[in-house]
Amino acid sequence: MPLSDHEQRMLDQIEQALYAEDPKFAHAVRSTSPQVHYKRQMIKAAVGFAVGVAALMAGLVANAGAITIAVSVAGFLLMVACCVWALTSWKRMTGIAEPSARGRRSGSGGRPARAGFMERMEERWRRRTEER
Repeated sequence: MPLSDHEQRMLDQIEQALYAEDPKFAHAVRSTSPQVHYKRQMIKAAVGFAVGVAALMAGLVANAGAITIAVSVAGFLLMVACCVWALTSWKRMTGIAEPSARGRRSGSGGRPARAGFMERMEERWRRRTEER
């Protein structure tokens, strides 16, 4: 659903005010693509995975009883969570998981479910940047 004329004018005014107030920040926000965001997520997931490996090894090496088992299990769970996070980010970055196909399922009557708020905002942003 596109923006109304009034909403579009308000958005343009806000954008112009942002450029007037802080052009460096506005340019940085405008030039950032979703792929950069997903690459950052993958890097954070890799760091989390390394922390998980360190926790797992620390739990195995330490000889303090039940605490070591808890540290090892926590490290392993962190590794698994970071792997899942990195894989989902990689899928979104490469376009394997299409945003328009995600979250849609056929309910009663074969009607697709509504897209999420963030998906709609990302689609609007893509359309706006492609028009310019």
